[in-house]
Amino acid sequence: MSFGQNVTATKIELIKYKRSSQVATMVQKILDDKRKVLLRNIEEMITEATKARGRIWEPLQDVYKSVNEAYLALGTNTVESVAESAPAVMEVDVNLKRVVDVKIPTLNVTEKETKTMPYGLADTNSSIDRAAKQIKEMLPKICKAAEYENSIFSLAKALEKTQKLLNALENVIIPQYQQRIKFILATLEERERDEFVKLKKVKAAMERKKQW
Repeated sequence: MSFGQNVTATKIELIKYKRSSQVATMVQKILDDKRKVLLRNIEEMITEATKARGRIWEPLQDVYKSVNEAYLALGTNTVESVAESAPAVMEVDVNLKRVVDVKIPTLNVTEKETKTMPYGLADTNSSIDRAAKQIKEMLPKICKAAEYENSIFSLAKALEKTQKLLNALENVIIPQYQQRIKFILATLEERERDEFVKLKKVKAAMERKKQW
């Protein structure tokens, strides 16, 4: 419905605007409830993300230390060759969960069953083994931290969109419906008064004719 058009002051239009205003108010309530749920979930996700980052920070320093030792002891070419030739021993499954109507990916890390070593032992040393073990232990935690970060981003985008719709309803659409309802009511009341005055005049004229 275009708000730029002139309002036709009729009872049918009044009913239409009242119904539209009721629907807009109902949608406003639904969106406000959604906004509250999104805010609550974002706050919870921020708390969990902070914890997840805290759990991986120090272990990651140990991983970097082990990898650096491997580079120093074996050289860049050897370490990168081992990294490229080693088969994947972890699998990451992506599923979806819903928060209100927002789809959020969830990550599940599992270890693959392998019958052989992920890399050869001839050209490696303990730093490679240590780094591989640490990364293997860290991967689920890293994925969980990434999951929380992505969830916060997705929920924040949904919150921004919801807030824009709420602002439009509260500051533009509903007030304009109310203004049009008020205008139509005032116009109809004025018409009724005019009709009443005309009716009184006609009645008075008819009374005068009877007296003649």
